[in-house]
Amino acid sequence: MNTRLALPRRRALQTLATGLGGLALARALPAAEPQPDYLGPNVILVRFGGGARPQECINADPNKNFAPFLKNVFAPRGTLYPRMFIDSFTPTVGVDTSHGQGTMYLITGKYEKLKGVSFDEDFRRRYPGTKPQPLDDRFESKVPTLFEYFRKAFRVPPRQTLIVNSEDRKSEEFYTYSTHLGYGVNYKSEVLSLYRFKTWLLRRNLAAGKFKDNELKEKQKQLAELEKIDFRREEAGGQIPELTAFWERWSCYYGDTGFVNPRGDRLLTELAIRAMRELRPKLMMVNYQDCDYVHWGIPAHYTRAVSIMDEGLKQLVEAVEANPEYRDNTIFVVVPDCGRDNNPLADVPFQHHFNSKAAHEIFAVLAGPGIAKGAVVDKSVDQIQVTGTIAKLMGFKAEQAESRVLEEAFA
Repeated sequence: MNTRLALPRRRALQTLATGLGGLALARALPAAEPQPDYLGPNVILVRFGGGARPQECINADPNKNFAPFLKNVFAPRGTLYPRMFIDSFTPTVGVDTSHGQGTMYLITGKYEKLKGVSFDEDFRRRYPGTKPQPLDDRFESKVPTLFEYFRKAFRVPPRQTLIVNSEDRKSEEFYTYSTHLGYGVNYKSEVLSLYRFKTWLLRRNLAAGKFKDNELKEKQKQLAELEKIDFRREEAGGQIPELTAFWERWSCYYGDTGFVNPRGDRLLTELAIRAMRELRPKLMMVNYQDCDYVHWGIPAHYTRAVSIMDEGLKQLVEAVEANPEYRDNTIFVVVPDCGRDNNPLADVPFQHHFNSKAAHEIFAVLAGPGIAKGAVVDKSVDQIQVTGTIAKLMGFKAEQAESRVLEEAFA
């Protein structure tokens, strides 16, 4: 365990024990029950993301739909919620409709007004010297994530809870665990991304003495810059052995240049498929995000990205069907992080930062064993209901997540 991370938690526990009577009471506390093995279904949560609107994804008009597999093949195999919203419960929280926030809502089941860690007083106390940074979108949850709930409930190794992340979303690299006292780093998930690969590669090459003189200084500087992104120093001692071996095999297959392996959301599909073969995750989240390139102002960036996600979903489903360990034992949950504006007069189309009504409008599709087939639930539901629904499907409790689940999806 990373001792630098554990230190504040230990101090908190020591203070609690002292206030309640010290070591005598601590010894009197019952021992934790042994964790059972997990025997339930695998779950793959697909963030159909970078902000995707229902219009282009589940639209019935084939000339306006850019996700034909999702609409015509995948949704009929399960349950479609065409009217899912972000923050529609009463009273509303007034949350932001963006990618990091939407991801946090999905893995915590709770709406919160999130602020970057550099603005958080508790974080600055834990990490002295931290100064507020403009536009800081690095978020740290105060309630447990799905991965923490799952790993605390069952005996599941870290490699079997994975977030597959984009190289363009380094701020989302560290949604692996919360600051909740009863959960935290001991129950964290792992991450697959090019950021993690590049960091591993630099460490390996530096340890092997591959660089000299000015090049050595430059590579050391690059590693320091990469490690600085990790504000919790989660990888100060390197990645777990299973991920190190994963990157070794990746390097042997694709090389180290980055010019051979897929990029963008196609990379995430490849990482997820390889993870199923080599790491066998029980709970995996795939954070697609290429739709966000529409911020450059070209509508085709968005619609083509929807098609690429759709192709990726098809490949993930085919990989599950070809793998005996996943076939007939895997539930897919497909849901966007946020919607997008539908203002046709906007100079740059399909925005989401202005919290328009359309940016709150998303959808969800669930498919797999135990899920109702061919169902379309035409009622308003909310994004944070996904978390508790996954928890119920996998057989654990998400105590601090939204308690209303998507009951209609259960067969």
